[in-house]
Amino acid sequence: MEVAANKKIYFLSDFHLGAPNPEASLVREKKIIRFLDRIKADAAQIFIVGDLFDFWYEYKKVVPKGYVRILGKLAELTDAGIPIHFFVGNHDMWMRDYFQKELNIPVYFEPAEFTFNQKIFLIGHGDGLGPGDHGYKFIKKIFRNKIAQWMFGALPPSLGMGIAHYFSRKSRAQTGSTDEHFLGEENEWLIIYCKELLKTKDYDFMVFGHRHLPLDIKINDPGSAMESRYINLGDWIKYFSYAVFDGNNLTLTHEE
Repeated sequence: MEVAANKKIYFLSDFHLGAPNPEASLVREKKIIRFLDRIKADAAQIFIVGDLFDFWYEYKKVVPKGYVRILGKLAELTDAGIPIHFFVGNHDMWMRDYFQKELNIPVYFEPAEFTFNQKIFLIGHGDGLGPGDHGYKFIKKIFRNKIAQWMFGALPPSLGMGIAHYFSRKSRAQTGSTDEHFLGEENEWLIIYCKELLKTKDYDFMVFGHRHLPLDIKINDPGSAMESRYINLGDWIKYFSYAVFDGNNLTLTHEE
């Protein structure tokens, strides 16, 4: 796809709407909507790279209560002809077809490649990639299992959502402040993952969420003359950060 001279592509992730409580979430949701209103005029496409919600589960005929403002805004943007892409995160991996059917938004469960103006992007949420974190990778396999999803769906929504929100809060508590610090290239597992991929294919930009820390780091395979960049989008809890591609350059910035 060629990006028109007066258009931009936006990348943002990790809203975690619903956390830590409905009141704080609503303030954040309204800020995100103001941002989407602001970029509507020049957005060629929008990528939401996971964890839009702190928890999301689509029962056969029920979706979680709330979020009508953000869902309505996304519908407004797609109705206006602005493509939106959604990548599931570890907090909202139990997507089915609600976004596709109701909002006309494609949903991706794995990292995907896109090319804009001859620039190659690899985009994904980032959970479960790279070395280590074997406990989460095991749990992810269970959560992705169709039988496990069916069993959860058999629970009454009030009980199932209560259990889910409990474990979501527990997950954040276990993470603590580790997301606030850069661990160094040798310890950042998404950087390790990206470097391994660059041994087999060149990418201009490798864009991820999940880490909650805005990062823009040059990572090059020694055997290639191509310059690659790893971008972590940060979050809309503390940093209100996002990336924007103007057809030539990708810039990591933040909303005031």
